[in-house]
Amino acid sequence: MTLRHRSFAGVAMLAATAIAWGGMFPVLKPLLSILDPITLTLIRFGLATPILVALLLVIEGRSALAFDGRALRLWWLGTLGFAGFGLLLVIGLRMTQPQHAAVMPALMPLITVIITAIRSRSLPTGRGLFAVLVGLAGVVLVVTAGHPAVLLQGSVGGGEALVLAGATCWVLYTLGAAGFPGWSGLRYTTLTLMLGTLTIVGVEMVALATGHAAIPDRAAFGRAAPGMAYMVLAASVMGFLFWNAGMRALGPRMGVLFINLVPVTAFAIALIGGQIPSPWEVAGVALVIAALMLNSFGGGRTVPAAPGRAAG
Repeated sequence: MTLRHRSFAGVAMLAATAIAWGGMFPVLKPLLSILDPITLTLIRFGLATPILVALLLVIEGRSALAFDGRALRLWWLGTLGFAGFGLLLVIGLRMTQPQHAAVMPALMPLITVIITAIRSRSLPTGRGLFAVLVGLAGVVLVVTAGHPAVLLQGSVGGGEALVLAGATCWVLYTLGAAGFPGWSGLRYTTLTLMLGTLTIVGVEMVALATGHAAIPDRAAFGRAAPGMAYMVLAASVMGFLFWNAGMRALGPRMGVLFINLVPVTAFAIALIGGQIPSPWEVAGVALVIAALMLNSFGGGRTVPAAPGRAAG
């Protein structure tokens, strides 16, 4: 494949993935009226796991399923990436609008700037720090409709804060992939998903015992089936595979810009559904996009091209 064709394929895969993730939020919201957040997350990743395992076996063989003596580390990273992000995402989404929640993943490259600075005990570049502040200002505009003082009242922002915490878990999971340099993105994603799903199983058992989750009946499964098919096949399996391949084709500095399509897609779907965004929401999303572009083109740190990088 020529460089031009590889770049075109990378653009197509990253765009498809980001649009699928943007569509994930309005798909998830109505599912939460059918399934509780923990059960929904368990079904999503529980169904995605065997599909990815089968793909890993076909592509890399049985040896790729070996943990190489690092099962505990992989379990912890999988817990962060799938139990942490997955559960915080749906719990937070239940408390806010889909298009507001969709803004949070766009902050992941800026969250990486902060985490990298903390780990290296060095301040980010002035441009990188400015990008973080601009991005946060954009989120505040979206969440508060231009009235930041309402954050102090606690009446808004709780759901978005949970999704943001989940996004931070995903960034930590992504950065952890650097410890597995010889592994493909498919292998890292599959093994961490397998082990992270075990954590979700444990959470589900506790939730069932305490009345915070319920096993859905056949009718509930039927109503949830179309949305869950989207979550498993498009947002999870396709998302993981296409994002990894697209990032390898374009590189992280350009590839990460496609995360901008996540909130844009969510707002576009809301607009089609008759929800006209306010000027404050539009301005806030524009600031988040500007911050990410400033960080990407201005020499700031972006999410590394590590295995397993995906936002779904």
